[in-house]
Amino acid sequence: MWGTGAPGGTRRDPPCLLSTPLRAGPTIAPVRDPRERFSDRVDDYVKYRPGYPPELLELLQRECGLGPSSVVADIGSGTGILSRQLLASGARVFGVEPNAPMRAAAEAAFANEPRFASVDGTAEATGLPDGSVDLVTAAQAFHWFDAARAGAELRRVLRPPRWAAVVWNLRADTPFNDAYDAMLEELAPEYPAVRARDRVATSGMDAFFSPGAANVTKLRNAQQLDAAGLRGRLASSSYAPKPGSPTYGAIAERLERIFEENARGGQVEIAYDTVVYWGRLG
Repeated sequence: MWGTGAPGGTRRDPPCLLSTPLRAGPTIAPVRDPRERFSDRVDDYVKYRPGYPPELLELLQRECGLGPSSVVADIGSGTGILSRQLLASGARVFGVEPNAPMRAAAEAAFANEPRFASVDGTAEATGLPDGSVDLVTAAQAFHWFDAARAGAELRRVLRPPRWAAVVWNLRADTPFNDAYDAMLEELAPEYPAVRARDRVATSGMDAFFSPGAANVTKLRNAQQLDAAGLRGRLASSSYAPKPGSPTYGAIAERLERIFEENARGGQVEIAYDTVVYWGRLG
């Protein structure tokens, strides 16, 4: 784990986690409207996207005051993966999500949960009242935000001390993950653009939390997937080629080969570094 200096303590500069240059690959395709990227992938997203380790919830409870009396705005909440864990703390959660199919999936999942409220909104225009929440979170979503506009909006809806946490599951450096990333760079035309956007977002954390300091913590996480699960995990990614696209057959064949080369006991492991930037928004 990297140092997690407490607010007011010694500041530790967060590393740029995605600073490795891109490998040579296909021409970078333009990135589609993030509000619509996952509309046709919701079922796979629900089934095959990883959650977050329990240590994340412990960190938010210990450092950001998360608890039964908290009100949390989960920005870019998608199908509710992080919202589910936040609800487990006893908090009330606003799931702010602009994509209608993903928002509908979360509404179905939490239909009997009175502490969850679904909001059709964005990071730049949440629709929440001034000073209405204690903590904002963004998991696998910040790279789609307009950071300056989102920062102003989130400061508006937060009440002091204005806690925020930005979270990513990033694939760790393992032989399987290296082969998987090489496949994507070669055969998923949108992947390099999305990955480059990730780099810009993670390198901008200091500016987002300014004038405060961004603390950063890295936690271990992993998925164990059989062959069908691995196909579903790929299909859940917005940049994955769909059936009928020029590279679909090649990527399906490569994925099968990578699975066969790396499987142990009929499963492969996707290891992640769950990276958490957290602190007070000044």
